[in-house]
Amino acid sequence: MSDTIKFTLDGKQVTAEAGETIWQVAKRHGTTIPHLCWKDAPGYRADGNCRACMVEIEGGRVLAASCLRKPIEGMAVHSASERAEAARRMAMELLVADQPARESAHGRNSCLWQWAERLGVRESRFPARTAPAPDASHPAMRVALDACIHCNLCVRACREVQVNDVIGMAYGGAWSKIVFDQDDLLGGSTCVASGECVQACPTGALMEATRVDAQGVGNTAPLAQVDSVCPFCGVGCLLTYRIAHTRIVSVKGRNGPANENRLCVKGRFGFDYIDSPERLKMPLIRRAAVLDALEPEAVASLSPGDMVRMNIEPGAMVKVSTRRGEVELRARADSAVPSGMVFIPFCYAEAPANVLTNQALDPYGKVPEFNFCAARVRAV
Repeated sequence: MSDTIKFTLDGKQVTAEAGETIWQVAKRHGTTIPHLCWKDAPGYRADGNCRACMVEIEGGRVLAASCLRKPIEGMAVHSASERAEAARRMAMELLVADQPARESAHGRNSCLWQWAERLGVRESRFPARTAPAPDASHPAMRVALDACIHCNLCVRACREVQVNDVIGMAYGGAWSKIVFDQDDLLGGSTCVASGECVQACPTGALMEATRVDAQGVGNTAPLAQVDSVCPFCGVGCLLTYRIAHTRIVSVKGRNGPANENRLCVKGRFGFDYIDSPERLKMPLIRRAAVLDALEPEAVASLSPGDMVRMNIEPGAMVKVSTRRGEVELRARADSAVPSGMVFIPFCYAEAPANVLTNQALDPYGKVPEFNFCAARVRAV
């Protein structure tokens, strides 16, 4: 017995594999059907609640959600019939009714607005509901439920894909809304900040904080995309950096054998170190070229009391002599140097201090050893 099913899609005979839905078969054969509550990614199941993917089936009393409906032998499906397209436009108009204007939307290029534009829906005749207050309590994510369409993708992302079970639906009827734990603020919830909900959200109700301004309006700057591998642990999660003006704006997971689009908090949000003012711009290896950038010239550090006693001004040239040789350096007052001592940097082979002392190298580090010797200091 064959596991394949033959049916017609828009007048063309197609074959479905066992378990495939009409939407999946249509995609495989190049037919585009709108979708919002269904995410074509590993770990996600269809829910069929947005009604944006409705198709007409010959002999059927009502339209069917193509993301859920599986074909049967001999079925005739019409994805572009007048009835199906009218239903999709109506569903989209109802969803757009609750959205903030696109010019001030949180995700101005979100999946919802892209599909609305393709369906020719730019405004709605229906009144908007009262939206919950925005939530900016989390350091990495922003919540704006005025854009939420109750597609439940974030619930499935958190509960079924990442298995954290922080997000859920609460209340009922017109008062239904997405909640975190017991209707807590996101920043005060048990969220582990994997960001899977942000990646799944089709409307911009959940966004990365780096992609919206202080008023919650989304950034429309064109984003370049660069595929890479997470730089943190050794799991090897694949990801894609979104870049604007040479700066990383956000990160999304990429499908790979190690992560299947998923990321942890470090992979998703741990990229701010790249632009940190404390980031080292060069390796701190023990070589003169590197240390010279931090200390442009070697100095002889003396205690302030010794400099006064020897009548040496800060910055004046002094001669330091030992039985092995002598060097001329600028003097610097340093209260950390004990009276009667002089300190000269020694940690690279060509440092002046190594002319004055034994140049033996540490057998493991291959750098000069810390050495003491008797020395004489006098003004030049």
